[in-house]
Amino acid sequence: MDGGNEQRVTKKFGFKAGLSATETLVLVQTAYGNEALNRSNVFRWYSRFRTGWDLVEDDERGGRPKLTRTEVNFSAAASDFVKNDRRIASRMIAESLNIPKAVVLRILKEDLGKRKMCAHFVPQSLTPEQRED
Repeated sequence: MDGGNEQRVTKKFGFKAGLSATETLVLVQTAYGNEALNRSNVFRWYSRFRTGWDLVEDDERGGRPKLTRTEVNFSAAASDFVKNDRRIASRMIAESLNIPKAVVLRILKEDLGKRKMCAHFVPQSLTPEQRED
């Protein structure tokens, strides 16, 4: 559990114990110091608890995910696309995986050790047999 969830649990405990939002704020600031959530957050969560909200997790948020460089994307970019067709465009990989083209290029270059050479994705360091070919 991260610090934010711990503090929300503390606020929920204070609410259930019958403490006011101000008293709970003092407890949270005493316990967490500089990492304590601010006053408006305490009062916002208190109003949520008063309306019957029982969870301490945040609401789901829409939009773009924060991290698109995942193991699933590594394996998809490596095995499905580059190994089958070395001439595939990074734009095509990005469109099929629904991730930005810059992320695809970073996966290919940094994580998989590939580079674009004569319209082929090739390993950056070749084995002696690959050099002969």
